Amino acid sequence: MGALRFTGGDAVSFLQGQVSNDTQRLTEHTPVSAAYSTAQGRVLALIYLLPHSSGVVAILPREILQPTMERMRKFILRAKVRIEDAADLVVAGQVGATPQTQTTSGYVEHDGIGIAPVGHDAGRYWVIGPPQKIAAPLDAAAAKHFEEQWRLADIRAGLPQVYAATSEAFVAQMLNLDLLDGISFTKGCYTGQEIIARTQHLGRIKRRLFRLSLPSGTWKVGQALRLADGRQGRLTEVIESGGRTEALAVLSVEASSAGAADAPGELLVDAAELPLPYSLLGPHVREQQHVAD
Repeated sequence: MGALRFTGGDAVSFLQGQVSNDTQRLTEHTPVSAAYSTAQGRVLALIYLLPHSSGVVAILPREILQPTMERMRKFILRAKVRIEDAADLVVAGQVGATPQTQTTSGYVEHDGIGIAPVGHDAGRYWVIGPPQKIAAPLDAAAAKHFEEQWRLADIRAGLPQVYAATSEAFVAQMLNLDLLDGISFTKGCYTGQEIIARTQHLGRIKRRLFRLSLPSGTWKVGQALRLADGRQGRLTEVIESGGRTEALAVLSVEASSAGAADAPGELLVDAAELPLPYSLLGPHVREQQHVAD
């Protein structure tokens, strides 16, 4: 993971016009998760915003950090904001409560080290700060193990992520962001709002994020697949665990006629659906005859 930093008098208002959630919450020391989307409503990146003392910091996968930064810079225009790679900060994770996290459910900062809860997954925290103040893993193997365990926890919590292979593949609701406090439907205009709002208010969402158990194999993020019941979609996160592969995938909600896979690169998969820790029938899901894609 990497971090972008937004500084300047217009940093919060600039982000308000770019991402799906209400960035004014940052002024209340509340972390904000949001989608950064195209004008067509396709999610370019999922970012986790923290009100760090050095500026608003956005956590996102490092592989899409540079293109995200370059695209955002095109829309600065006359805004008083600077966007940069926060290379002087390390992005880390904390499993289990600390004395600092036991007293708050929001963002806290001590001596330049910022700590924030990870969305809806109690007991995990993002940690950002100077590298000399944050302990590094003992070696590369330990770092790889921790990363895999962190991503596995994301899968089990039903928390989506967007990588280079899935950038621009989904609308925010397909990633369940409306169920995870990742979209504000009361804030002002932002890039992609028209499509996101139309998807929410005009009909039933055709695709959602599901949790799956797959046979062990060389699965990749972005892989197209079809389940035995006919539902189709793409993998968004995959981790090997206990001889199987645990995954998140955006799938069609309704099954079509089952049959041989025929889409380019699509695999017919014998997968087991696993429960998510939240309901897909959230407060904003509307069952209407009109179907939005």
